[in-house]
Amino acid sequence: MTRSARWGGIATFAAVGFLLLDAYLLFYGAIAFHRVSLGIGGALCFLLAVAVFMAWLRYRRILAELTVARNEMRHEVEELRELIRRHPS
Repeated sequence: MTRSARWGGIATFAAVGFLLLDAYLLFYGAIAFHRVSLGIGGALCFLLAVAVFMAWLRYRRILAELTVARNEMRHEVEELRELIRRHPS
């Protein structure tokens, strides 16, 4: 895992953690103060936390696919170079 990927994961989990904390506190405020608007804000924070986490998972999957494709391309280039070396000129 590269350094930037590690920091990206840490930043993502920090953002999700803060959003979940906000959601919890807003829900608590909605119950304690009988305010529906705080409950709506809590629900939005929770949904946003889920959306951020899902986007991060999608990003990781795409990066993994790109790494595999890059390695396959490198292998094909090496095969082509070998064919060119063996071809009689």
